[in-house]
Amino acid sequence: MLIKLAITGMKSKVRDYIVLLAGLVMSISIFYMFQTMAWNRSFTEENAVINSIQLVYVVGSFLLSAITLFYILYANGFLLSLRQREFGLYMVLGARKSKIRSLMFIETVVVGLLSLAAGLALGFGLSALVGRLMAGQLGVSLTGYQAVYGPAILFTVLFFVILFGLSALWNQLKLARLQVLQLIHGQSQAERPWKSSGWKRGGGIAGLIALGLGYFSLTFMEQLREIGLFTATIMTPLGTYFLFMAMLPPFVAMLKKRNRLRGIKAFTFGQLSFRINGLTKLLATVAMLVALGAGAIAGGMAFVNDAKIKSQGYSVYDTIVTDPSPAEEEVLASIPFAEKFTYRYKVEGDKLYYASEDLEKQRPLIEASDDRGKGGQFIRMTEPLPPRTEEDGSSFSSEWQSFIWKITPDPLLEYQIVEEAAFIAIPVREQAVTIGKTDDFLAHRSAWAELDELKSGKNKDEYMTWSKYQYYQHTLGRASGTFFMGFFLGIAFLAMMASCLMFKVLSGASKDVQRYRMLNKIGVRREKLSRSIYHELFLVFLFPGIVGLLHVLVGMRLFAFILVEPYYKLWIPLALFVAIYSAYYLLTVKLYQQLVLPSRKSTVV
Repeated sequence: MLIKLAITGMKSKVRDYIVLLAGLVMSISIFYMFQTMAWNRSFTEENAVINSIQLVYVVGSFLLSAITLFYILYANGFLLSLRQREFGLYMVLGARKSKIRSLMFIETVVVGLLSLAAGLALGFGLSALVGRLMAGQLGVSLTGYQAVYGPAILFTVLFFVILFGLSALWNQLKLARLQVLQLIHGQSQAERPWKSSGWKRGGGIAGLIALGLGYFSLTFMEQLREIGLFTATIMTPLGTYFLFMAMLPPFVAMLKKRNRLRGIKAFTFGQLSFRINGLTKLLATVAMLVALGAGAIAGGMAFVNDAKIKSQGYSVYDTIVTDPSPAEEEVLASIPFAEKFTYRYKVEGDKLYYASEDLEKQRPLIEASDDRGKGGQFIRMTEPLPPRTEEDGSSFSSEWQSFIWKITPDPLLEYQIVEEAAFIAIPVREQAVTIGKTDDFLAHRSAWAELDELKSGKNKDEYMTWSKYQYYQHTLGRASGTFFMGFFLGIAFLAMMASCLMFKVLSGASKDVQRYRMLNKIGVRREKLSRSIYHELFLVFLFPGIVGLLHVLVGMRLFAFILVEPYYKLWIPLALFVAIYSAYYLLTVKLYQQLVLPSRKSTVV
C-alpha cells in the first residue's frame, strides 16, 4: 500500500520530479567520469602524461563530493516541500506518522535509485567522450582506458547509496519533528521582515572590510604568497556572507522606497522584501559557487594557453636534429620551415669544433628578454663571435654560450670555433646539426613526434635533453588535466548552484499561492502576475550573479604571477555561465508560475 501511495504521489507531480532527477543525473554522471580517471591505474600507468595528473582528478573528486552533498540537501528540501501538505492530509485521515515516514523514505530511495541508474548510463557515454577528447588533446593512446570501469562504478554506487540513505533518514527526522498542523498549514507561516539593528550595521561594515582584504590579497598575491592565499580564502567568503546578510535586505527596501512603486510593482518589491531575508545565506553561497564554477573553467583554459606559450619559449627553434639520418632528413624535408640552418662540426677526442663561417652566415634567432617569461618574441643574434683562438668558451657572450650549448650533441665536450681552413684540416668525419623554425609549431605535431621517435631509436643509450615537443607534451599534459577537471567541475558548480537556488525558490512556492489567488480575485490579470514573477525572480538571480562575476574578475588575479595570460578568453566561461544561469532562471520562472498562478479557466477577466 505504501509503495502504491508513493508511486501515485510521484505521478501527480511528475514534472517537478523530472527537474529534480535531471540535476541528480548530471551530478552522478560527472562524478562517475572523474572516478574513471582517478581509479583506472592500468590506463594511467600506460600513459606517463596522464599518470602525472591523476592526483588532479582525485582532488577533483573530493571537491565534487562536497558540492554534491550540498546539492542533495537542497534537493531534499524541495522533495519534502512537494509532498508536505499531502502527508499532513494522510495523517488527518488516520495514517500513523511512522507510516508517513516510511512513505517518505521509500520515495527518497526510489528517486535516488532512478537517478543513480540514469546517471551511470549518462556517465558511461560522458566518460567515453571525455576519454577521446583527452587522448586527442594530449596525443596519447587509449590503451587500458575503460569508459565502463568496475571500480569506478562500485565507488560511485557506494557513495550515492550512502548519500541517498542519509538523505532519507534526514527527511524522516524532519517529518518526526513536524506536527500535523505544521504539515498542512506550512505554507501559511509568515516570513519575518528585516529590521535594522546595530549588530547588523556592524556586520555590513565588517563584510566590506573582509571583502576588501580578500580582494587586496588576490590582487597582490605575488607579494603576499602564503599569507595572501590564506587571507583571500577566509576573507572573501566571509565578506560575501556578511554583505548579503547585512546589506541586501536594506538595499531591496531602499529600492522599494526610492522608486515609489505602485500597483503590481509594489506587490513585487513588497514580496521580495519579505522573501529576501530568508534567502541571504543561499544567495551568498550561490555567489561563491558562481565564482568557483566560472573561475575553474577560466583557470583551466588559462593553464592550457600558458602551456602553449611556455613551450614556445622553451626553445626558439622547433627542432634540433644532430647528424640527421636519411629517415630524419625525409621528415625534415616534409616540414615547411620558415627558417632552417645547418651547422657543420667535427669531434676529435674530447673537443668539438664548429666552422665559424656557418655561424657568421647563419646567425640564429634568440629570445628577447621578458621579465614575464612570455615566449614568441625573438630577435636576431647581433653579438660578434669571440676570437678564433678561444678554446674553453669563457669569452663567449651569454647568448652564444646558450645557443651553442643547445645545439651541441654532448654538453660535456669542450667546443671551439675555427676558421674554414682549420676546420677542413681536422682529420675526422664531418657531421652537422640542423635547426628549424616554422610559422606554427602546433600545426606539425605529428612530424615533431616522429623526429623524437627516430632520435630515441638512434641514441638509445645516450643522454638526451628534452626536445621542444617533449616539453610541450609534458606541460600540456598537466595543464590539460587541470582544464578537463576545471571544465567539468565548473559545469557541476554552475549547474548545481543554479539548481539549489531554483529548489529553494520552488520549495517556498506553496506559501505564495494564497497571495496570488487573492490578487487574481480582486481583478489583477494573469499576465501582470506573470510579469511580476519575472521581475521578482530576476532580481533574486541577479544579485548573486553580479557578485559572483565580480569575484571571478578579481579572483583571476590569483594566477597573475603564475600564468602569462590569466584572463585568456575569459568571455568563454562568462558566456557559459550566463547561458546556464539564464536557462535555470527561465525554468524556475515557468515552474514557479505553474505552482502559484491560477489556471486560465479560473482567472478573473
